[in-house]
Amino acid sequence: MEIAKAIVLAGCAIGAGLALIAGIGPGIGEGYAVGKACEAIGRQPECKGSVTSTMILGCAIAETTGIYGFVTGLLLILLAPNLFLGRL
Repeated sequence: MEIAKAIVLAGCAIGAGLALIAGIGPGIGEGYAVGKACEAIGRQPECKGSVTSTMILGCAIAETTGIYGFVTGLLLILLAPNLFLGRL
């Protein structure tokens, strides 16, 4: 019975760690997008408004993957062990 609890806790911890790795992608993608937006504004300053609004929308959409990973990690740490261990 104790081994089953240890396996459940280890699985939840490993899953939470893997879910939180999802924060790397949005960080890289948003940095790349901002860099390209700065290049575009540097080339055509008159397009600043449209480039900035499109960049902000794209960054917001990209950030959702990081938020999903964060929420999944929190659920695996806080909620899942109680669900599984309550049945053991």
